[in-house]
Amino acid sequence: MELRGYRVAVLAENQYEDLELWYPYLRLQEAGADVFVVGSGTADNYTSKHGYPVRVDADADTVSVDQFDGIVVPGGWAPDYMRRSPAMINLVRQAADSDKLIAAICHGGWMLASAGILRGRTVTGYRSIKDDLVNAGATYLDQEVVRDGNLVTSRQPSDLPAFCREIIAGLQEKGRTAQVAHSALV
Repeated sequence: MELRGYRVAVLAENQYEDLELWYPYLRLQEAGADVFVVGSGTADNYTSKHGYPVRVDADADTVSVDQFDGIVVPGGWAPDYMRRSPAMINLVRQAADSDKLIAAICHGGWMLASAGILRGRTVTGYRSIKDDLVNAGATYLDQEVVRDGNLVTSRQPSDLPAFCREIIAGLQEKGRTAQVAHSALV
């Protein structure tokens, strides 16, 4: 399988967009990656915009960026809750500092802005957050997927096939530059 041995964190909070969490979660599992749901720490389960629950494997303050090869930030209203969590912001910032793959779709760009990692980068996101992305220092493109180094961004659920292809390609190209800790998440 194309991602066997890779570990990816999918961030979660209430009001996540169903498809933007579950499509990458399942597609990355299908590709052989170990995928973990990491929550902000406010609950053990989070509910999507349409009422679908997701159970977290760990809270952001109990994991280290070294445990993962990449991070996925789904959209919906969840990123507005996620960016209120210093542990989640720190996880995304440390992933950027470690040159780990970071993927954000729809309103997920809010987390990238709050982590302070957009200055000089080229991204996309849902059209209503374009000004937020630009004000954070990014160049905005209205495309289904934009890849700028370790950063993969998309606009909306219809972009998910391209988004997931770029996540997988980005992880494969980066390779396993550092040994990932294989201890169980607590």
